[in-house]
Amino acid sequence: MITAPFEYARPGSVDETQSLLNKYGSDAKVIAGGQSLIPLMRLRLSQPTALIDIQGIPGLNEVRRDNGSVEIGALVRHVDIQRNAMLRESLPILVEMSNDVGDNQVRNLGTIGGVIAHGDAAGDYNAAALMLDAEIITNKRRHQARDFYRDIFTTALEHDEVVTAVRFPVSTGRFAYTKFRRRLYDWAIAGVAVQETGSSWRVGYVNLATTPRRGSAVEAALAGGASAADAAAQSGSDIDPTSDVRATAEYKRHLTQVLTVRTLQKATMAA
Repeated sequence: MITAPFEYARPGSVDETQSLLNKYGSDAKVIAGGQSLIPLMRLRLSQPTALIDIQGIPGLNEVRRDNGSVEIGALVRHVDIQRNAMLRESLPILVEMSNDVGDNQVRNLGTIGGVIAHGDAAGDYNAAALMLDAEIITNKRRHQARDFYRDIFTTALEHDEVVTAVRFPVSTGRFAYTKFRRRLYDWAIAGVAVQETGSSWRVGYVNLATTPRRGSAVEAALAGGASAADAAAQSGSDIDPTSDVRATAEYKRHLTQVLTVRTLQKATMAA
């Protein structure tokens, strides 16, 4: 299908981007890789009055490590995450996730900032941000990931706010990510991520509610000495799946428990 008419602007700075957002109003959209927005526009599920293309803004495609944190610029593409040696050492779970993002075209065009700003519960990095207490940096403020995701495709971003970077704590402990889907490049029916941090475990869930979810009940059970199977039995209280064309909510709950066990076992066997 053909998109509805829109105006197009390509700013050279974040400040100019904010000015354009204020000029065009709340119906304007920021675009980077466009791997989520353009399909919605072609179906006319999204009809922005203007697209503000930030691909040419310098400095937003860098990865830096500083004081126990890794800061990833909003324009860093999935393929850049896959290939980044610093991330393989400092945040390998994110590299693992990037391997499972879409196909080669998506990985070469899509950006981490786009995933975060879109706020899709099926976006792999959103679960990682939530479970690792990441900080989402914008032109106006810093958001804690736990306060950022509000509802389906809804975040705490204001209409003139632009994601400029995501700051993760360095996480080098044992980890694993399992993405269950019908076909290779499909969205996940369910995804489970686990990361060892010090003497505890973090758990994140992909596409199992209207927002990404953290496995707090599973984490608490593991901290109390529960086995992987017993801890995974608590996963139902951490998710809120709905039935869709891929699976029923009941099936997703069962699948999540199975995947949680498997992912924890995979992580612990990777030592």
